Amino acid sequence: MAGDTFTAIVNPISGGGHALARWEPIAALLRAAGAIVRTEPSRDREHAIAAARAAAERGEVVVAVGGDGMVRDVADGTVRGGGTMAIVPAGRGNDLARTLKLPGAGEPAAVARLLLAGQRRTIDVLEVNGVIAPGNVYIGIDALATRIINAGRGLPALLLYRLAPLRAILSWRAAGYTLTVDGARREVRGHTVVVANSGAYGHGLRIVPTAVLDDGLLDVMVVGDGPRSKVIAFMREAKRGTHLRRPEVSVQTAQEVTVDADRPIPVCADGDEIAQLPARIRVLPGALAVLAP
Repeated sequence: MAGDTFTAIVNPISGGGHALARWEPIAALLRAAGAIVRTEPSRDREHAIAAARAAAERGEVVVAVGGDGMVRDVADGTVRGGGTMAIVPAGRGNDLARTLKLPGAGEPAAVARLLLAGQRRTIDVLEVNGVIAPGNVYIGIDALATRIINAGRGLPALLLYRLAPLRAILSWRAAGYTLTVDGARREVRGHTVVVANSGAYGHGLRIVPTAVLDDGLLDVMVVGDGPRSKVIAFMREAKRGTHLRRPEVSVQTAQEVTVDADRPIPVCADGDEIAQLPARIRVLPGALAVLAP
């Protein structure tokens, strides 16, 4: 719509350093339609959150240009600023954008149409130890894989997302988790705990297919202990969604969960390590307005 104002927070290293170049033709189309467009390359996580919050408080549409980590940081600022977010997927995973069925950064005309005429949809977000995350929180072997992925920038994304879990398996051993789910405490030995809002991560993997973005609930998946060969089979079955049938896998819905473990384990959300154990995770229903088809 003519007269709209957009502030794009761009991750300059996303997409092999091409995110800004992918945003520029979209910005040109928006300006040609009469919109006001500001572009702000992010310096770090704190800057991205602060810039997004300031733009949201000014009443502007805040555009996250990058991967899932940039989307998480912009969502954090947008929620705190009470604004509306748009997403231009220009990173490696782009899992939330895929879940929302958004056009990619390589389709500038489609992205511009969405930004100008898309519907405002409210979705839930997770809050983990004060950090906002619209996708998923994971604590276990997949968090270790995230460390490997983030250390492997420069490799092809699909190859990296497939090799990292295999490397993580080689150095992983099951952990003793303590979970308090809506006040009920239990202990389990396992390989990972995933607290899901979108249910999608790892470059298109529907790790928790029962999760829904706007149902006001989080889905807690626990993968119990077993031989490492079972973890490999689990990853293979997760591509088809049949992993939920495995006896060591359990899923339940909740509104709040606290996770701790018998040793330090990375707490990751949407592609980055963002907290330390114990992790208190709660759902904030309908907290984020996002432009979607």
